[in-house]
Amino acid sequence: MLDKSLTKEAFSKPLIIALLTAVSILTAAAIVAQAYLLSAAVNMVFLQMMVIEGLWNMLFILLMVFILRGLLAFMHTRAGAVLAAEAKRSLRNRLITRFEELGPAYLVEEKTGRLVGVLTEGIDQLDPYFSRYLPQVLQALIISPIILIVVFSHSILSGAIMLVTAPLIPVFMYLIGSMAEAKSQKQLQSLLRFSGHFLDVLQGLTTLKLFGRSREQSKSIAIMSDGFRDTTMDVLKIAFLSALMLEILATISTAMIAVEVGLRLVYGLLTFQVAFFVLLLTPELYLPLKNLGASFHSGRTSIGAWKEICATVERDVEKPQWGSKAFPQPLPPGISLSTVDFSYNGHKKVLSGIDFHINPGERLAFVGQSGSGKSTLLKLLMGLLVPDKGRVLINGIPQFDISQEEWFSHIAYVSQDPYIFSGTIAENIALGRPNAPRKEIIRAAKRARVDDFVKELPMGYDTMIGDGHRGLSGGEKQRIAIARVILKKASIVLLDEPTAGLDLESESLVQEAISELAGECTLVTVAHGRQTIIDADRIVVLRNGAVEAVGAHKELFNSSEHYRQLVSG
Repeated sequence: MLDKSLTKEAFSKPLIIALLTAVSILTAAAIVAQAYLLSAAVNMVFLQMMVIEGLWNMLFILLMVFILRGLLAFMHTRAGAVLAAEAKRSLRNRLITRFEELGPAYLVEEKTGRLVGVLTEGIDQLDPYFSRYLPQVLQALIISPIILIVVFSHSILSGAIMLVTAPLIPVFMYLIGSMAEAKSQKQLQSLLRFSGHFLDVLQGLTTLKLFGRSREQSKSIAIMSDGFRDTTMDVLKIAFLSALMLEILATISTAMIAVEVGLRLVYGLLTFQVAFFVLLLTPELYLPLKNLGASFHSGRTSIGAWKEICATVERDVEKPQWGSKAFPQPLPPGISLSTVDFSYNGHKKVLSGIDFHINPGERLAFVGQSGSGKSTLLKLLMGLLVPDKGRVLINGIPQFDISQEEWFSHIAYVSQDPYIFSGTIAENIALGRPNAPRKEIIRAAKRARVDDFVKELPMGYDTMIGDGHRGLSGGEKQRIAIARVILKKASIVLLDEPTAGLDLESESLVQEAISELAGECTLVTVAHGRQTIIDADRIVVLRNGAVEAVGAHKELFNSSEHYRQLVSG
């Protein structure tokens, strides 16, 4: 009935668990005291004919017990809420750490919406397990046995009936709750698919409008929304069925004990006070079990959500095992790829027998058709993927012998669509060196041709850009990204088709900015534009995941038919 990993997470907060346990013990004591005081007071007034004035002390104590039970109930609820908040915070941190361990390659393959859904809605669905289900399990394990022991000490037959009927509630609860777990897991899968699809559609709304596909996607969202509604209703059906069955069982069990106690009282086998005392304790014995049954459904829902979360992050991903060596000198470095093979998840090889050397400070370009392995090769050079065979050498040192911090402090990457963070232009340029002096930021910006458009802005380098602020063109984003690289003074710079999709003027400015990097670093580019290819010192032609030819532009143009087709196309 309990999930080991979630329960272990809860018990990693021992103070809260100790508080819940103490509250449950005190609640059991208060229940027994309340039943005893009520039965004694009624017995004294109606059977022993005592005047009410003689019971003021007992009634005052009874009032204090009522108040104590209210306070204990509040503490129980509050402790459960605190436990849930702490556990969710801890689990979110662990998930984020896990995503960091899996690395950018894994995050790129997963849908952003799905990952966001796991960290938000997925973790939030664990709340009932910590706030209601687990605290209720503690109450059921403590309160019901204490009441049962007290009843047995006063009436063995009543205790025997309770001992037989009480386990029926957990049995039915488990049978119905097992159905709830499968349904709730299906519900979360539906929610995560819906979240991922909705975010993707939202991000590409402009493109969908331009191609006249927005109405089609709105219908798709409506269908997925209806599917999520149906799975939610299936879960609620089980919840209502569970509540009905638990109420029926508890009511029948209480009625059986009431009949048994009444008959024995009529035949003089029990005193009135004992009979009334047992009768008052009977619903209190079943109450924690009923509450557990009511929260069992939400607890199974949480367990289903947790299994889905684990399935998302427990992928068999081969992660780089970094060493401890410093980045090898001299700088900029030479890079060698020695018979490198790579395949995704053991499927068909994406790269096969890649073997070539990049000279220190050289400007190298990868060219090839879509699917030839250019982007995968770039990820290998970045250290995001591990070769199935062969290795990457930096100045003769294996790439993964270098410490991770050293490695990433010496490389820089510019994608086709660089991410611009919400902040000023200066802050975005200083991303790799947040403490860089203002003069160096401006110098890097001028070299990257960022100053050409910044000087036209009223706030200059303090202009806010990014989400919710001034928009930037593709060329402006690229120049800011290149300014980041110049400021960082990286030894290895990797560019992924930096001029793709730009107009001629923007492409020319970006090419000028890239030229500022030449000679200062080992520059590797996945080339798309003709000018980028021609400007390279050497060009590596990839075809079907293998190196077909290596050489300068003129040499390859004269010797390689495939290269001529790529350049001409």
